[in-house]
Amino acid sequence: MGQQPSLTIINARIFDGTRAELVEGGVRIVDGIVAEAGPSVTGSGAADGDGGQVVDARGGVVIPGLIDAHCHAYGVGLDMVGIESEPLSYVALKAATRLGNALRRGFTTVRDVAGGDPGLARAIEEGLLAAPRYFYTGPALSQTGGHGDPRPGDRDLCVGHTHMTEIVDGVDGVRTAVRERFRRGAHAIKIMTSGGVVSLTDPIRRPQYSADEVRAITDEAARRGSYVAAHAYSPEAIEHSVTNGVRSIEHGNLLDEPTAKLMADHGAFLVPTLAAYDALDRRGDALGLNPISKAKNREVLAEGKRAIELARDAGVPVGFGTDLMGDLEDDQLVGLRLQVEVLGVLDALRSATSVNARLLGSDDLGRIGAGAAGDLVLFDGDPFDDPSLLWAAGGRTVVARGRVV
Repeated sequence: MGQQPSLTIINARIFDGTRAELVEGGVRIVDGIVAEAGPSVTGSGAADGDGGQVVDARGGVVIPGLIDAHCHAYGVGLDMVGIESEPLSYVALKAATRLGNALRRGFTTVRDVAGGDPGLARAIEEGLLAAPRYFYTGPALSQTGGHGDPRPGDRDLCVGHTHMTEIVDGVDGVRTAVRERFRRGAHAIKIMTSGGVVSLTDPIRRPQYSADEVRAITDEAARRGSYVAAHAYSPEAIEHSVTNGVRSIEHGNLLDEPTAKLMADHGAFLVPTLAAYDALDRRGDALGLNPISKAKNREVLAEGKRAIELARDAGVPVGFGTDLMGDLEDDQLVGLRLQVEVLGVLDALRSATSVNARLLGSDDLGRIGAGAAGDLVLFDGDPFDDPSLLWAAGGRTVVARGRVV
């Protein structure tokens, strides 16, 4: 295959993913990779005769492509039994639509932390569907009766599939499950170490999985050169996770100050998901959310922003995720607004770009500079002056793999 035509953005102000200062100039992308960025990139000879495209930003701000580190492509509804009862072909087709929507919003990379498989990943790599770069864990691991066990307590059901979660117990069982996920191309491993909002039988604060089981999982991941992400809300569950080797705490809404320091001491990341609780609070009734889940959501909703502040103040790297299931997916950009309300525009954008890239271990993502992936979002204006541009429905041009979406 020949080299794809270049893409050059000129007359822009550039946020490189880290520095507060915006740089005036342009970005030149060749064969999907940033070749040059900064004042030296101008309109003069930008296409170099290769038939490349030139986009005049007219003073707009360009940022690295956004990263959603807690996405659920297979989360096609709020009914977990329903999801696990659907044919994978149907779930994957719905997932393709959800991923395409995320890409058009400016999320050029997602980490799917409960689902994904090599078939969907291969289809994305082959360009069979428009989608972000796709990092997946495969089905999350849950203990019997844990957050990932979709069965109600008063019914005996056989849930035939493991699209988003798999019930696995015991040290030997979890070791085998982790090895199977890596065999199938998983980026990392997702486990449930506390109760959850949409699950009906588990107290939200209680730690899940034994220490021996968690250590077995993190040991397998570390020897593979990977890491473990844990669904955990309470200080007890977060401590249980990080002291047994977990690197990425998902949600963490009930975090307290001592546990935030513990996370920092262990080099753990926090991936908050404010969008999910806000959306469930506003839209749960219309979607038929169970009263048990509504009560759990109220408990964690009020504490989510405070948890981010505690993590930031303790020196914990704070990423960005959304955790939106079913029809709630269209609130993905609302998550940026909620995080801006806590951290401000600069740190919220760092969370959704360079911090998430560090979490993924991908130094070509989350930044703009030579050698970076050709994933960008160009805004018609300046989101540092008008933050609403970040969550507005339009007013942006998305570039993925060096091509305008």
